[in-house]
This record gives sequence, C-alpha cells and structure tokens, in this order.
Amino acid sequence: MSSWLGGIGSGLGQSLGQVGGSLSSFTGQISNFTKDMLLEGVEEVGDAATELQVSNSKLADIETAFNTQKSEYDRLRKLYAELEEKLEASEIQIKGQSAEYRSLLQQKDVEISHLKARQTGLQEEVQTLQQSAQAASAGPAMLPVTTSSSTTTSSSASSYLSRPSGAHQGFHGDEMDLSDVIWSQQEINRLSTEVVRLEAEVAHWRRMSQFDNLEDTLFHFLTSMSREVDEHQHELAALQDAQRQKMADITRRHREDLAEYEERIEEYELRDFTEEIMKTISSLQEAADQREKQLAELSASLEEAQSKKASLQLEKDEAQEENTGLLQNYTRLQASVTELQTRVQEQEGKSLQKAQLDHEIQMLRNNLAAAEKEIEGLKSLAELNLQDRLEMAENQIVSNNEAESGDSESLEDLKAELERKEKALRNTEEERDTLMSELEELDRQNQEATQHMISVKEQLSGQLKEAEAELTELTAELNTTKDQKRALEQELDTQKEKTSQSAFTLNDLHMGKQELERTVKELKDKLGRAQEQSRGAQRELAELRKTVQEREEQSSVAKAELDQSGERGMEAQGTKEKLAGKERELSDLRRELDEMRISQEKAMSEDYELKMEIRRLKAEREQALGRAEEVTKQMKESQAALNRTVREKDTRIEALKLEKSQLEEELGQTERTLTEQARQYQQTIEELTRARSMDASALQMEHERAIKLNQEKDMEIAQLKRDMEQVASDHRDTNEMLSITVSGQKQLTDLLQEKDVFMDTLKQNASDLQQEMENRILVLTKEADAFKLFLEEKDRQLGGMKEENSHLKEEIDRLRDQQSRPQPLTEPRTLDIITELETEITQLKSSRNGLEEEVQSLRRTTEELQASLLLSQQSLQAQQTELEQAHVRHQQVTLNYDRLIHARDEEISCLQHTVDQLSESGVRADFPLVQGEVILQEEKTQTLNQDNGNEKHDLSKGEIEKLVRGIKEKETEISQLNEKNLSLTRQLDQLAVSRDEVGKLSQMVLQKDLEIQALHARVSMVGGGGHSQDIMFLQQQLQAYAVEREQVLAVLNEKTRENSQLRSDYHRLMDIMAGKEAALSKLQQENQRLSNISDPSGSQEMFKETIQNLSRIIREKDIEIDALTQKCQTLVTVLQSSAGDSSAGSGGVSSNQFEELLQERDTLKQQVKKMEEWKQQVITTVKNMQHESAQLQEELIKLQGQVSADSDCSSKLSVDYAGLIQSYELKERRLGSLSQELAQVQQTITQLSTTKDVLLGKLDSVAVVCGQTPEVAAAQSSGPSLTADAPSRQAPPTANNEKPQEEILRLRIQLAERENIIRTLQENNQRLSNSASATESEHRSQAEEVRLVKERLEAMQRSVREKDLLIKTKGDQLGHVSEALRNRENDNEVLKQAVTNLKERALILEMDVRKLKEENELVATRSREKESEFRALQETNMQVSLLLREKEFELSAVSEKSATVERMLKDKEQGKSGELNQLLNELKSMQEKAVAFQQERDQVMMALKQKQMETTAIQTELQHVRDKEQRLNLELERLRNHLLEIEDSYTREALGAEDRETELRRRVALLDEKLATSSSAVENASQQASMQVESLQEQLSGVVKQRDEALIHLRTSQEQVNQYAVSLSNLQMVLEQFQQEEKAMYSAELDRHKKEKDEWKRKAQRLEDQASALQINLDEANAALESASRLTDQLDLNEEQIEELKKQVEVRQEMLEEAQRKLMNLLNSTEGKIDKVLMRNLFLGYFHTPKTKRADVLRLMGSVLGLSREDVDKMLEEDGRHGVTGWMSNWLGGRGAQSVPNTPPRPTSGQGLNTSFSEMFVKFLEIESTPSMPAPKLPFQDFKPLNAPPQGRTSGAASSGALGKRPGESNPFLAPRSAAVPLLAGSSSGGSGGHLLMKPISDNLPTFTPVPVSAEASGGAVLKDLLKQ
Repeated sequence: MSSWLGGIGSGLGQSLGQVGGSLSSFTGQISNFTKDMLLEGVEEVGDAATELQVSNSKLADIETAFNTQKSEYDRLRKLYAELEEKLEASEIQIKGQSAEYRSLLQQKDVEISHLKARQTGLQEEVQTLQQSAQAASAGPAMLPVTTSSSTTTSSSASSYLSRPSGAHQGFHGDEMDLSDVIWSQQEINRLSTEVVRLEAEVAHWRRMSQFDNLEDTLFHFLTSMSREVDEHQHELAALQDAQRQKMADITRRHREDLAEYEERIEEYELRDFTEEIMKTISSLQEAADQREKQLAELSASLEEAQSKKASLQLEKDEAQEENTGLLQNYTRLQASVTELQTRVQEQEGKSLQKAQLDHEIQMLRNNLAAAEKEIEGLKSLAELNLQDRLEMAENQIVSNNEAESGDSESLEDLKAELERKEKALRNTEEERDTLMSELEELDRQNQEATQHMISVKEQLSGQLKEAEAELTELTAELNTTKDQKRALEQELDTQKEKTSQSAFTLNDLHMGKQELERTVKELKDKLGRAQEQSRGAQRELAELRKTVQEREEQSSVAKAELDQSGERGMEAQGTKEKLAGKERELSDLRRELDEMRISQEKAMSEDYELKMEIRRLKAEREQALGRAEEVTKQMKESQAALNRTVREKDTRIEALKLEKSQLEEELGQTERTLTEQARQYQQTIEELTRARSMDASALQMEHERAIKLNQEKDMEIAQLKRDMEQVASDHRDTNEMLSITVSGQKQLTDLLQEKDVFMDTLKQNASDLQQEMENRILVLTKEADAFKLFLEEKDRQLGGMKEENSHLKEEIDRLRDQQSRPQPLTEPRTLDIITELETEITQLKSSRNGLEEEVQSLRRTTEELQASLLLSQQSLQAQQTELEQAHVRHQQVTLNYDRLIHARDEEISCLQHTVDQLSESGVRADFPLVQGEVILQEEKTQTLNQDNGNEKHDLSKGEIEKLVRGIKEKETEISQLNEKNLSLTRQLDQLAVSRDEVGKLSQMVLQKDLEIQALHARVSMVGGGGHSQDIMFLQQQLQAYAVEREQVLAVLNEKTRENSQLRSDYHRLMDIMAGKEAALSKLQQENQRLSNISDPSGSQEMFKETIQNLSRIIREKDIEIDALTQKCQTLVTVLQSSAGDSSAGSGGVSSNQFEELLQERDTLKQQVKKMEEWKQQVITTVKNMQHESAQLQEELIKLQGQVSADSDCSSKLSVDYAGLIQSYELKERRLGSLSQELAQVQQTITQLSTTKDVLLGKLDSVAVVCGQTPEVAAAQSSGPSLTADAPSRQAPPTANNEKPQEEILRLRIQLAERENIIRTLQENNQRLSNSASATESEHRSQAEEVRLVKERLEAMQRSVREKDLLIKTKGDQLGHVSEALRNRENDNEVLKQAVTNLKERALILEMDVRKLKEENELVATRSREKESEFRALQETNMQVSLLLREKEFELSAVSEKSATVERMLKDKEQGKSGELNQLLNELKSMQEKAVAFQQERDQVMMALKQKQMETTAIQTELQHVRDKEQRLNLELERLRNHLLEIEDSYTREALGAEDRETELRRRVALLDEKLATSSSAVENASQQASMQVESLQEQLSGVVKQRDEALIHLRTSQEQVNQYAVSLSNLQMVLEQFQQEEKAMYSAELDRHKKEKDEWKRKAQRLEDQASALQINLDEANAALESASRLTDQLDLNEEQIEELKKQVEVRQEMLEEAQRKLMNLLNSTEGKIDKVLMRNLFLGYFHTPKTKRADVLRLMGSVLGLSREDVDKMLEEDGRHGVTGWMSNWLGGRGAQSVPNTPPRPTSGQGLNTSFSEMFVKFLEIESTPSMPAPKLPFQDFKPLNAPPQGRTSGAASSGALGKRPGESNPFLAPRSAAVPLLAGSSSGGSGGHLLMKPISDNLPTFTPVPVSAEASGGAVLKDLLKQ
C-alpha cells in the first residue's frame, strides 16, 4: 500500500494528493477492520445457534424417549386387561369343574348306597340258607340247637351293633374329631371283611340248602339281622358322604381363597408397576425441566454477553470522544481479544459441562434401570428373605451414592421407592396373617360339614328301599321278556310271508324308475334345443347391437359433417335426407332389438318352466330309488330284528347272571378305594395343618399337590362310574330293545306325513320363486335403462368438462406469457398477483383431478354394466340350452309312454290266447289242484331244466312251447296296434304334453299291469302241478339275483354319496374363492389408500411451495438489507463530507456516528449469516423430502408386487377350480353309465317278472277250473288296492294343460276300446268257469263239502293278507325311518364339512389379520416418520418466524436510525429538501415492504397450519386402521362363537335323534304286542280249522289225499322258512358288525378331531407367547440402538464444533494481530498528510459536476483542506452573489457543464443496482483518485474485472437479457454467487446524471439468495490487494 501511495505521490507531486491518499487508505483500513469484526460477530452468533440446535435436538430425543415409554405403558396396560380376562375365564372354568366334581361325588354316593343294599340282600340269602341247612340237619326234635344258633347270631349281632350305637352317639355330638374319621374308616374295613365272610357262608349254605327249605322258623331273626345291617350301611354311607362333602367344601374354599390372594397379589404388583412408571415419567419430566432451565440460563448468559459487548463498544466510543489516542485504542483491542479468548474458553467449558451433564443423566438412567431390576427381584423373592435383600439393596444404594455424589436427587427418589416397597412388604405380611386366620375359619367349617354328613345319611336309607323294589320289578320284567320271546318266534313266520310281497313292490318301483329316467332324458334333449335357440338369438342380438353401433357412429359422423358444412345449402339437404334414412334404419333396429328382448324374456320363462319340470322329475326319480332301497332295507331290518330279539333274550339271561358276579367284585373294589380315599383325606388334612405354618410360596405348592390328588381321585371315581355305567347300560339295553320296534314304526308314519307336507311346501316355494325371478328380471331391465341414460348424461358432462379444461389451459398459457414478459418497474404488487394466480392454478388442478376421478368412476360403472350384460347373456344361453334339453326329454317321455301302452296291449292279447288254451287243457285235467302263493319265478327255466337233466319237466316244456306259438300268432295283432300307437305318437309330438294326462296314462298302464298280473296268476294256477322242484330252483336263482340287485343298489348309493360330497366340496371351494376375492378387494382398497397416503406428490408440492415462499421472503430481506447498508454508507459519506467543515485540522469523521454505522453493519452481516444458515437447513430438509419420496415410491412398487402375487394366487385358485369342475363332470358321466347299467339290470328283472307272471297265471287258471269265482273277486279287489298304492306314491303331476280337447277325446275313445277288450276277456274267463262247473256236475256233493273248507281257507287267507298288508305298512315305515337316519348321517357329514370349511376360513382370516397387522405396523412407522418430518418442519418454521421477527425488529431499528439521520440532515442542511424527500420516499417504500413481509409471514403461518391439518388427517387415518384391526378381531371371535354354536346345535340334533329313536323303539314294541295278539288269534283260527279238517277226514276219504299234498307244500315252505331264518341271522350279524365298525370309526374320528383341536390351541398359545416375547425384545433392542446412535451423533457434533471453534479462534487471533499492525503503521504514516492527487481530482471534479452540485464539491474540498463548514458556506453565498461559474468558465474556456467520461453515470436498470455497498465505495474511491489525463499503467489493470463471470457460469447481471428471464425458472439453490449478486458493476453506459449512492432501490431486482463468497471475491479483499501492491 505504501509503495502504491508513494508512486502516485511522485507522479503528481502535489500536497492535495497526500490528503486524498491518507483518507482513502484510512477508509479502506476501516472497512477491512469492520468486516473482520462483523465476521467475528457472525461466527459467535452462529456458535450460539448451534448450541440452541443441540439443546433442541436433545429435548426432542427426550420427548421421543418419553413417547416410547408412554407406548410401552399402554401396551402393558393392554396386557394387564387381557390377563384379567383370562383370569375371569379360568375362574369360570374352575367353578364349572367344581360343580361337575360335586355331581360326580353325589352319583358315587348313590352307587355305594345301592351296593350296600345289595350286600344286605346277600346277607339275607345267607341267613335263609343257614336256617334251611340247620333245619335239614336237626329236624323237628332239635329246637334247642336252633335257639342256640339264634342266640349266638344275636350275640354276634349285638357285639358289632354295640359299636355303631356308640358311633351314632358320637355322630350326634357337637364336634367330630379326626379320630372319629379314622374309626369310621376302620369300621368300613371291618364291614367289608364281614361281607366277604358272609358271601362265603352264602356259598356254603347254598350247597347245604339243596335238601330242604325251612324259611318260616327263622324269618323274624333274619328281619332283625337285615335291619341292623341296614343301619350299619346307612351310617357308613352317611359318614362317607359327609366326609366327601367336607373335603369338597374345603378344596373349593381353598381354591377360592387362593384365587383371591392371587388377584390381590396381581393388583399390588400392577400398582407398584404403575407407580414405578409414573416415577420414571416424573423423573424424565424433571430432567426436561432442568434442561429447559439450563437453556434459559444459556440464553441469559448470551444476552449478558451481548450487553457486555454493547458496553464495550460504548466505552470505545467514549475513548474516541476523549481522543486519548490510537494507542489506547490498541490496548482496548487487546482487551477485546482477551475477552474473546475467555468467551471461547467459557463456551468450551459449557460444552464440557454439557457432556458431563449428559454423562450424569446416563448414569442416572443406568442407576434407575438397576434399581428397577432390583425391585423386580425383591418382588419375586419378597416372601422368602426380604430383610436380607433390603440390606443388600441399601448397600448397593450406598455404593451408588459414593459413585454418584453429584446425583443426589435420583438417590432420594430411589430411597423413596425403597420405602414404598417396604410398605408393600408389610402389607403382604399382614395379608399372610389374614390368610392364616381364614384357614382357621376353614377348619371350623370342615367340622360343621361333618355334622351335615350325618343328616344326609338318613336320606340314603330311603333310597335303599327303592332299589329293592326295582329288583322285584326287574324279575317281573324277565318273565315278561320270556313271554315276548315266544311271541316273537311266532312273528318270525309272519315276517317270512311279508318278504314275498315286498318283491312285488320292488318290481313296480323299478318299472316306475325306468319311466322316470326316460322322461328325464327327453326333457334334457328339449333343454339342449332351447339353449341352442337362445344362443342363436344372442348371436343375432350381438350382430344387431354391432350394426346399431355402426349406424350410430355413421350418424355421428354425418352430423359432424352437417355442422362443418352448414353454409352449403344443397349438400345440407342431401345430408338431411341421409340422416332421415339413417334414423329410420335406427328405429327399425330398435324395434328389432325390442322384439329380440321380448323373445329372450319368453325363452327365459320357458327355460325356467322346463327347469322346474326337470327338478320335479329328478325328485320323483330319487323318491322311486329311495322307495326301492326302503323295501330292501325293510326286509333286512325285519330279519335282523327277529334275530336280535332272540339274541337279546339270551343275552339278558346271561347279563343278569354276570351282574351278580360283577357287583360282588365292584363291592370289593369300592371298599378298597374307600380305604385309599380315607388315607388320602388324612394326608390332605395333615398337609393343611402344616400349611398353617408355611408362607405364601408353600401354600402354592400345597395347592398344586391338592389339585393332583383331586385329579387322581377324579380318575378313580371315573373308573368306578364306568363300571357302574356298563352294568346300567346292559340293563337299559334289555329294556330299550323291547321299546325300539314299536316307537320306530310310529315315527315312520309321522315322517311320511311330514314328507307329504314338505312336498306341498316345495311346490308352493317353486311357484313363488318363479314369480320372484320374473320380478327381478323386470327390475334389472329397468335399472339397465336407467344406467344407460345416466351414462349418456355423464358423457355430455365429460364433453363440457373437456371444453372447460381446454379454456382453462388457454388461460393458463396466456397468464404464463404475461408472466414471462418483462414487468414494468412501477408494479408494486407482482408477488401478490403471482401467488393469487398460483392458488387459482392449484384450485383448477384440483377441480380437473376431481373431474378425472368422476370420469374414471363413470367408466367403471359402464364396464360393470357391460359385464352384467355379458353375464345375463350367458345365463340366457344356458337357459335356452336347458329348454331344448327339456323339450327333448318331454318327447322321450311321450314316446316311452306310447311304447308302454303297446307292450301292455300285446301282453293282454298274448294272455288272452294262453287263457283260451289253458281252459281247454284244464277241462281235460281230472285231478283238482290246490291254490298257493308262489314266490318270484324267472325266465331261465328251460336252460336250468336242460342243465339238471330231469325228464319230469317235459310236460312244462310242452306247455311253454304252446305258449310261444300263441305269442307268435298274436304278433300280427301287435303290429296293428303299433301302427295305431305310431299315429298317436305323431299327434303327441305335435302337441305340448301336459303332466295331468301323463298321470292318467300312467294310471291306465298300472291298471293294465294289474290285469296282466291277474292273468299271469291264472296261468300259474293252470301250470302249477308237479313243478315244486322247479319252483325251488327258481327261488334260489331269485335270491342270487336279489343279492346282485342289492350290490348294484349299494354301488348306486356310494355314487350318490360321492356326488353329494363333490357338491359340498364345490360349494366349499366357492365359499373359499369368495372369501379370497373379498380379501383381495380389501387388500387392493387398502393398497390404494396407502398409495394415496404415501403418494408424496401432494405433500411434496406443499413443501416446495412453502420452501419457495420462504426463499422468496429471504431474498427480499437480503435485498432490503443490502439497500439499507448502501443507504447507511451513503449517509456516512455525506456525514463525513459535512463534518469536514466543522472538524479541526485532524480532519476526521465524528467517531460516534461512525461507530453507530459500524454497529449497524455488523448486525446486518450477522443477520445475513443467519439467513444463509437457515437457507442451508431448508435445502437439507428438501433433500430429505426427496429421499423419502424415493423410499415411498419403492414401497409403492413393493405393494404393487404384493398385489400381483395375490392376483397370481387367485389365478391358481381359478385353475384348481376348473380342474375340480372337470373331475365333477367326469363323475357325472360315470354316474350316467352306471344308470344305463342299472336300466339293463332292471330289464332283466322285468323279464324274470314276466316269467313269474306266466306261472302265476297258470295257477290262477287251475283255480278257475275248480270253480272258485270268489278268488277272482279277491284278486280284483286286491288289484285296485295296489293301484291305489301305486299312484299314491307318485307325486301328483303339475304342468300346463295345453292339449286341445279333440286329442283328449281320441285318447278316451282308444281307452274305451281297450276297456271293451278287457271286458271281453273277463267274459271269456266267466264262460270257461261256467264250462268247468258244468263238467264237474258229477262231483257236486263232494264240491259242496270242499266249498265249505275253501270258504274257511279264504277267510284264513284274508286274515293272512290283512296281516301281510299290516307288515308291509310297518316295513315301509321302517324304511322311511332308515332313510331319515341316512339323511341325518348325510347332514352330519355336511355339517362336518361345514365345520372344516369354517376352520379353513378362520385360518384364512387369521392370515389376513396378520397381514393387516403387518401393514398397520408399516403405516404406523410411516406415520411416525411423517410426524418426525412435520416436527422438523415446525422447528424450521419456528426458526423462520423468529428470524422474521428479528428482521422486523431490525427494520424498525433501521427506520428509527434513518429518522435520526434525517433530523441531523435537517439540522445541518435545511436547504436540501430534495434529498430529504427522496429519503422520505425510500422510507415509505421500506414501510410498504415491511407490510408485504408481514403478509408473507401470515402466509407462511397459514402453510404451517395446513401442515398441522395434514398431520391430524394422517393420525385419523391411523386410528381408522386400528379400528379396522379391532373389527377384524371381533369378526374372528364371532366366527369362533359361530363354530361353537354349530357344534352345540349338532350335539342337540344328535340328542334329539336319540330321543326319536327311543320313541320309535317304543312304538315298535307296541306293534309287536299287537302282532302277538293277532298271531294268537290266527293260531286259534288255524286250530279250529284243523279240527274241522279232522271231522271232514272221517267223512271224506278223497280229502285225505289233498291234505297229504298240502302237507308236502307245508314242508317245502318250512324249509324255505328255515333258509330265510338262516339268511336273516347272517344279515343281522353283518348289520351288527357294520354298526360296531361305524361306531368305532365315529368315536376315533371324534377323538382325533378333539386332539387336533387341542394341539392347534396349544400351538396358537405358544405362537402368541413367542410373538409377544419377540416384540418386547425388539422394542428393547430398538430403544437401545436409538439411544446409542443419538449419543454417538451428539458426541461427533460436539467434537466437530470444538474443532471448528478452535480453528476460528486461531484465525481471528491472526487477523486481529494483522489489523493491529496495519492500524499502527497507518496511524504512524498518515498523520497530517494530504494526498495531492485527491485534491487535484476534487478540483477537476468541481468543473465536471453540474452547477447544482458544485457546492457539494466545494464543501468536500473545504473539509479535506481543514476549513470549517461555516466558512465554506459563507464563501459559497458570496460567490453565489457574484456568479458561481464566471471565473471558472473564463479560465477553462466554457467547459463547465461538460461531464468527464471517467465519472460514473447512472447505470442501466439491470447492472449497477446489483452491486453491494463496499463495491460502490471502492469504485467511488477509484474514480475520485484517477486523474483526467491517462495515468501510468499499473499492474492491477492487467487483472480480470471482478464482475466477469468465472468459467462454467453465466453472470445474471451482465446483460439486459437476464432481466427477461422469470425468477421462477431458475433454481434458487443452484444459482452461483456471481449470478445472484455480482460484486462490481459492468461496463459504464451512458445515462442521466445524479449520484449513484443516493438512488432508490428499484423493485424489479432479481430475487436471488446471497451465497457466502470466498475472501478473494469480496470488496475488502480487493482493496487489501490493491493497497499491498
């Protein structure tokens, strides 16, 4: 610097230059010094801010810790609530178990009393046997011996009766001691030995009593003995009962007391735990308060430091005012340096203190944790060694006190807690004392219970007598059962006859089944056709819709063309014509569509009707199958019942024999168990006495032992109960077997009635359902139309919205163009307009988003409507196909009926022919034939005869050949009938067959069948001569076929079961699929919601907006600060220039003003530093937000992956479902094949039945020959009954009557023709009978006698038939019962499947709940993160608000200072009103800006409030998620309850079924009795008939032969009966085995299910415990990790701060030393010097300045030369009088007004305004110091200009184009310093006059934030470099 000054001085050589150099060097030095001081102040303030931040972060950490503790407390509270609930549940269970145990004890007591009663009975038997033996040995002369024996017995009785009397007296005493109990046990033992001895005596005297019985002699003695024994037993029973009750009461009270103690202990523990938590919370709050106090102290110390700084500055000012010299200044500077060092040391000490405090807090926490652990240990072992542990804890606390001398408060807390624990211990000791007292009370109650036992004993004596009465009843029942056995043997014969008739009904059922199958096939074909038609209609519909859409599109195109070409007239007319044509086409298409819809509806209705018919036919088919099964089962069950009854009688006798031995064994066992129980009771009493002296832990051990003993006793009791139950069950079975058969048949009748009622209700329901379907279809069509209209409206709204959107976009573009244009300088409220526009844009965006959402929702609705339309089309197609199938089936049914009619006609004709032939053969036959009932015959008689090779059957072969010839002759008639039937079938095909006529036809067919059967019976009567062996063989074959048929039926049953199982599986899978879909939809909704929550776009936009607003505010504040600093500096220059006149020769500025300006500058720079730090914090927050948005996007991607995985799972499930459907279809096909096989089997059965009918017909013809016309009448009477039975089984057909009456009339005519044919046949039969009677006129005398016999036989046969009918009805009822049972079993299977499905659903729901919990946890973590972010934002907003307040305060201070400056200027320069006005205007503009800043601050506060609202919204969403979780838990509980209810209902139904079974058995027993009476009547009638036959034998010798033949027949029938009996026994055996296996299977499955259930429960409990433990561990680990990370971060921050502070201290010390050196040099060198160059420049500047400003230059020159201001003003006034520029203009030749090019003009609007005050000041000095002539080239001219932008950057102020750029387009955080605020102005361009410093700051400055600049780029550093050079 000195060399540069010297160079300038030597160049100019004038004294003025010295003055200017000294001033410039001095000002430069001052600027450097103030800059350094400012930097120091900023850094110090920065340190305080960092300390505040650290303390804030610590406070936040403490708050988080407090929150975690709070959450832990909430979790523990929930755990406590759960434990309480579990405790209540366990108490309820214990109560239930205790009640069960009491009931069991009572049962056991009753059983013991019964056993004792039996013992007395045995003793009585012993005594009777003794008496009989003694009487036999002694005889009547030995009476003294008997008396002696009686005396001995009496003495013995008295000997052991004396004790009980004493005992009795003891019982009636006040108290019963332990010795009494022991004595009673001994008495029991003695009595048991006595019983054993008596039993041995009984066995001995029984052997002796076989000789004689003398009961009367010793009857009185026995009664007395029995009475005494009864008393003994009653007393024993009462003792045992009393003892048991006493023990039960003791155990119950003991349990209740223990439960109460446990509850109290838990309550105390919970209280202690809550108190500890509250203590920890209070301690944490105290620590937080201490921290706040420390913060307050720190802030106070900071304020004190600032006040000290202010006082130091004041002292400096005073020193300057006193002008003691720069040496004193230097000393003060040294003092300030030392003060700074001390401050740094203080701050270091504070940081160390903080570290110490943190360490102490951690130590306190550790101590607290250790104390808590010790307290827990004290809790667990509080009841063992409390005092020792307390001493240990006190020792530990003492050691802790020594270790933590500074932590006195925490130790006091710990001591207080210890005192509380001691109090709690005292309380527990007091409770233990109370427990002991309660135990004593229990003992007293025990004694009272013994007294109660004695009273119970007396009650039991009455029960013994009742048991004896029951024994007598049982003996009576034995006799009745023997009678019933005989009756059942008689019923066996009747049952055998029933089996023959059941075979007939089977054949009828099979025929009906075949007919139903044919009808079903026809209906299926019709349905298929209908479905094909519906498919075709749907295709046409789809094509029509496509054409309609195409036409509509064409019409829309045409309309568009019309709109475009509105100007062309001719074209418009043509297009109108086209449009009219199109509209016509559209109307036609719409008509077609309507027609198609109508046809579709018709097809649907037809489809529905066909479906109903198909269902009805299926139901009929199933009923027919069920009836067939019922008949077979009835046969089996009747046979099984007969065998069972026989066995039951045998088993009862054996069971009664075994009962005696079992009861004797059980007596011994019970006595042993009683002795064991007495010992156990003694042990328990002793343990209870020991328990009095033991503490709480010993009591718990005793409680566990007592529970174990209880369990053992329960096991023993259960074993005894099982033994007794076995005996009782045997006894019950004997009684139940008799009552089952009667009750079963009654229930069967009830079930039949219920089924009929159910069928009627089903029909009504079907009709109702059809109506509901039609109504629903109409409603759906209406809804579809409404939806279409709604869609059209929404499309119109969409078009309007799109137009509005385009308009809005245009407006937005226009607004953007307006914003992009350069705004005029005079706009004051651009920011407000921009913010308003931005708000409008956001509103428009939100409205657009809403519209888009509406559009999407509308699209979804359209898609849903389309899907529903597609579904309806599919259903239509399915219904049409079903319609077609139904039509086909209908046709098949009609064809089948026609065929049946043909077959019947053919059979009638064949039989007519055979009857004619047989009548001829019957005339030839001389021998009379006997009637008989023949069982089923078969077709294969010829082949069997050939195999056997018997020649006896030649006659039957010949007859069969004759029959075949007759059949061939009748085939021609059949062909004619076939032609007629074909015509009928054609007519039937043309008409829609009605169900009523089908029913009539079926009735006709049945009538024809009955006629055929009658004819067959006649044929069998004719041909039944010597074919008994053939009949036997055929019967055997029939049995084989019946077995095969049963096998086929069993296979069918299995297939139907499989089908039902597959259906149930299908339904279950559908339920699972529905559940999965619901879960998927829930997950998708939640994912959408989470994505909406996690979607960071909205929140990020809000954050960006808030950050932009804040950055804008900061920029404007920076601009204001720069402007204010410039103003202050200009004022300083003005003051310096003005003070130059008044000051003395030293020529300096007034020190006070200068110091004030320096202080203002320091404060402004500090604020700038603060703002920069805050800006960096905002940048970091923005980066964090971006990072979090990336994380949220990743989470969104993960969620999408989960959704895709769920969709994959659903697709897999759909594939599995398709596979199951395919397997189901395969099973259906297999079923169809089986049904075909069944049909074949049925055909073979029908063939066999035809052969049987032929044989029966022969027999009937024989009867006709004999002249028995009443037989025909009987057959005819039986026929209608059968016909009545047959249609009653079939459901009444219900179908629409659509045939015309003409067809019905034709059919009736045909029927009449058929009836005529039947009548002719009957007439022929009558003629044959008449001829037979004419031929046998010779034997009339014999015939009259035979008639009498036959009439009697007919009466017998009628009675037998009535019995058969009764048996049939009973068999039907039994079949119904069996079917009902089967249905119940199927229902049970379905229920089991439902239970399994529900379990699976429960598992699925549990999985869903777990997933939801995981998602909730994720959401909770996110919400916590968001909350932390919001806290950070709130903190930043608080800081911003504090900064804004500081700015406002500074603004107010600056305004006050400006006011003071104005006053000073007014005082000094009254004439310069223009500048004052300018300053006033600037002040107004500043005030306006302050108002704007306040408004912006309000906006920031509003944004903060919005953020808070968002946080609350997120919290509410979290609450919703939690509520949802609770709801799911509740649903799980509901499902579990539902499962339990289903199981309960299942058990209830099972019990109800058992009750019904008992009722059925009772009814069966009643029916058996009725049957027995009827059979006895039949036997009486048969005896009478045999008597009459014997009388007839004496009269007629011819009848003897017939009787012999009848006897042969009887033998054969007896053989058959024997065979049937054998088969029945076999079947019964198989049935019993099957039932046993089923019972075993069911029991095993039940046990397995129970075990699985228990295992699952255990697993669930274990998993829950593990989860809770893991959660606790996780929480602890997380808390530890967070605390560790926080501590490490704090330590790192502290270390970094310490290092930075040290570096800053070193740098400042160096800078201070340099500044002191420079100041000293300058002071020494520049005292009293004036720069000549400066004076020259001032002199020249005078002439270059305008005339108005020349006075200022003169004043400045005067101040530099040391002239006073008043002298200069006087000179100027005098000069103004003479003329200011006269001499100057003469001297310089008129160049006064010309401006020098070196002086700085007004820069352009975009250049000079961006420069800072320091740069302007340097420029001013340079301009002032440069001469007019070209100066010598100096080295600094080679340097780059400071305003040139560096490489890679663009200067924002270099060109005017930068102004055109909008501020919003540039990133404020990436702008460089040179672009934001350039240091120096650019090139000087021409402009208007006026000084630069006095210009107001324009409003359109670029709003860029100032970035901290390196020391090289600052103006002070540039000056330094220049001075050095």
